[in-house]
Amino acid sequence: MNGPMTDTIAILGGTGAEGFGLALRWAQAGVSLIIGSRDAAKARAAVERLKEAIPAAAVEGAVNGEAAARAAVVVLTVPLVAQIPTIKAVREKLRPGTVFVDATVPVGAALGDRIARLVTPWPGSAAQQAAAYLPPGVPLVSALHTLSAVALADLAHPLDCDVLICGDDAAAKAVVSRLVERIAGARAIDAGPLENARFAEHLAALLIALNIGHKVKHSGVRFTGLAGL
Repeated sequence: MNGPMTDTIAILGGTGAEGFGLALRWAQAGVSLIIGSRDAAKARAAVERLKEAIPAAAVEGAVNGEAAARAAVVVLTVPLVAQIPTIKAVREKLRPGTVFVDATVPVGAALGDRIARLVTPWPGSAAQQAAAYLPPGVPLVSALHTLSAVALADLAHPLDCDVLICGDDAAAKAVVSRLVERIAGARAIDAGPLENARFAEHLAALLIALNIGHKVKHSGVRFTGLAGL
């Protein structure tokens, strides 16, 4: 397959728990995917795992740069410590108009601290930090923080979760909203401009802390009444 693919999602960090869970759910919905990794062999291994679960999945594996170059939507699902290095490694491959989705939750585990400790990047949020490293013409959307990797991977059970979407480009947010709603049981909520991303990231960190404290596996969060706003 050569050249950009207008209906394809590239998941950078797609071999990790969150990225692979998203890949499973989008593959289940019939979305065309490229699982990206720094290691091509790991990407291919993830594809094999996914096809064991969903034999008909339209999915390929590639190194992150190749994956980013060939997709209309790029989803970043790496720990905070890998966020900027990953963007730097792929930004020259991003085409103008590519929608870049940041799902980074800035918690301390990525920096050797406690997993539930929130880290606040100097721009105000991990998403705003990511946006500063993207080339012109590539809008950034902050989303997917409230989707649990454990719940995503459990295909036997539907999700029941709202997903906050923040960004300054209305068309890009609309693209991401449609992709979120391809995941059965996930509902997209426009949470305003990119500066609001810090609230979604803080919420995700809070949920992680609560789950650890109560020894539960988080399946998502609902914001009753917001979907119609």
